[in-house]
Amino acid sequence: MMKAITWLASFTVGVAALSASAFATTLEGWSTDLDKAFEKAKAEKKNVLVEFTGSDWCPPCIAMRKNVFSKKEFVEAASKKFILVELDFPQGNKELKEKNEPLAEKYKIEGFPTVILFNPEGKEFTRFFASEYPKVDAFLKHLDASLEKKDLD
Repeated sequence: MMKAITWLASFTVGVAALSASAFATTLEGWSTDLDKAFEKAKAEKKNVLVEFTGSDWCPPCIAMRKNVFSKKEFVEAASKKFILVELDFPQGNKELKEKNEPLAEKYKIEGFPTVILFNPEGKEFTRFFASEYPKVDAFLKHLDASLEKKDLD
């Protein structure tokens, strides 16, 4: 009987850990290292899209991740012109939050989910709240418009 209880307890803990880490997983096609992203952007002559998010506490962030940022069609289309970076500020992961805090201060982030678009040299050319474009096609259209405007400036 004791063995069964121990097995059940470890199984339950394993499932809880799996579901807790579901929030902490990096999205496929996204980086979490801004410096490396800028290096890659220069090498590939791409811009950089950085999303500042609160993956485990911010309802608009959770919705954007689910409806846009995790979608294969978004990642494939956006990756043609951008290196994608997610900077997360989860309440459930103090280490990650503290690691990203200086970047939120540096870029004066006032709310989540904020997206900043940078050229390959790291110069910001626009920022907006991701939740203004809650569908893949609307978000991609906005990215294209931002690139066109940037090229005119």
